[in-house]
Amino acid sequence: MELRELWKVLLRRWPLAVVPFAVVLALGLATYRRPAPAYNVGVRYSAGVPSVAGSGADYEDDRYYPWLTSEYIVNGLTDWVKSTAFATAVSEELREEGIEVPAGAIRGSVASDNERSVLLLSMTYGDRDQLAAMIRAATAVLQTKNADAFPFLEEGATVIPWDEPVINQVPAGLRAALDLPLRLVLAVGAGVGLAFLVDYLDPTVRTRRELEALGLSVLGTVPRK
Repeated sequence: MELRELWKVLLRRWPLAVVPFAVVLALGLATYRRPAPAYNVGVRYSAGVPSVAGSGADYEDDRYYPWLTSEYIVNGLTDWVKSTAFATAVSEELREEGIEVPAGAIRGSVASDNERSVLLLSMTYGDRDQLAAMIRAATAVLQTKNADAFPFLEEGATVIPWDEPVINQVPAGLRAALDLPLRLVLAVGAGVGLAFLVDYLDPTVRTRRELEALGLSVLGTVPRK
């Protein structure tokens, strides 16, 4: 079928092509809700133990071993802060302040990474005030309860935050911005497909070419007024 014929079908069946678009647009506008705000905070930490004895190797001093130990401890802390145990400890710390945040929500808000001897703890949450309390509680747990995760450190590691927590609002994601436009594009495609389907199923003959395609001879035509 030529493009001209396709265009004629669309002109003839345009209501069918428009209706899905209009329905999706109306429902989208009626149910639209502004994306909930989200906030993020990130803090860097160093960690170590007060003293680490050398192994007897020939080094000028014992500074190498504290640095090496610090790196291992930070690696362990990076994994610990992602655990349910850490989230539970933070939740309990918050409960002592009269703030209720489930451990599951805390665990889902945490991301962590490490580089050399530095731990980066990042938390994302939908409430600015609660997020501020969560990062304070997380810092307290890191400083006071790390021995629960590393029993071989008898007195626990010393954890020092490098940054003051700064909370920033996270921009709405691209998915939220494109959700309605993508639905409208799909509605247009569905409408066009429906128009062609209905026209294909319609037995009405409208043009000389359609009669000839059926193997019938056309003796004459009545011109439009």
